[in-house]
Amino acid sequence: MNSDAPAYHTPVMLSESIDAMDIKPGGKYVDVTHGGGGHTREILRRMDNTSHLYAMDQDIDAMACAPTDDPRFTFIRSNFRYLRNFMRYYGCDGQIDAILADLGVSSHHFDEASRGFSFRADGPLDMRMNQQATTTAADIVNNSDEQTLANIFHIYGELTQSRQMARSIVKARAAQPLTTIGQLIDALQPHLPREREKKDLARAFQALRIEVNHEMDALAGMLNAATQVLRPGGRLVVITYHSLEDRMVKNLMRTGNIEGKEEKDFYGNISAPYTTLTRKPITPTAEEQQENPRSRSAKLRVGIKKSEQ
Repeated sequence: MNSDAPAYHTPVMLSESIDAMDIKPGGKYVDVTHGGGGHTREILRRMDNTSHLYAMDQDIDAMACAPTDDPRFTFIRSNFRYLRNFMRYYGCDGQIDAILADLGVSSHHFDEASRGFSFRADGPLDMRMNQQATTTAADIVNNSDEQTLANIFHIYGELTQSRQMARSIVKARAAQPLTTIGQLIDALQPHLPREREKKDLARAFQALRIEVNHEMDALAGMLNAATQVLRPGGRLVVITYHSLEDRMVKNLMRTGNIEGKEEKDFYGNISAPYTTLTRKPITPTAEEQQENPRSRSAKLRVGIKKSEQ
């Protein structure tokens, strides 16, 4: 890892999240969203020589930021939905002391126009986290029917103009395929009120990114796997950035399932596998929000796995 390379990503709530992991000698830890390695480096800094850290990321660019020369570290290039498969492979199923998930998109992805994640610069409509995946944002935009597009913008972007946006995309692509960020913005422009233009564009791009990468399904898989691979007393530490993912994390910690369905025991107590560290989520300090605007929507939730009943 080149320490002189430009910053790949500024980690959000670095101290708060690593504090919440409660790093101790001899522990086994997983960072399921390695990215630029900011959280990983701090975990390694606090670990002793008898501990081990596994880090996961499906993006090949993240490998350049991995400290692969550290014997206490193992990099796993894979989607975090396969967390349990790999922990079984490494003989750690049910033995992990803490799992960290920072669900935000890295600064690197936003800054690289060729990746297509940001509306700030023109580039191809890509948005794939895993560059070996076959479906791009352009495929979604050009091949989905109007109702499917409207659902994507409504469910994943929570956009009130979802139907109108979908209709405009279908009309625009009839003239020529939409393959660039600029073409997509032009198609959406009539439905972007000036006072909300950037916010609504961000939501539209978020919605397409979630669809391209199947993010909600992957998150559900990871959260369910985390409950299995953590030891009793182990910690699940998750940083969320929008209401959809935060609701899933909150539901899992409160009820034991991502849907939030309450299952009660004989005595009427909710059967949940976690005790939450704090009643409300932890949020970034005012100073961090000022220095790192991407942190402003972040919420940190921490669950401590209960002892087996």
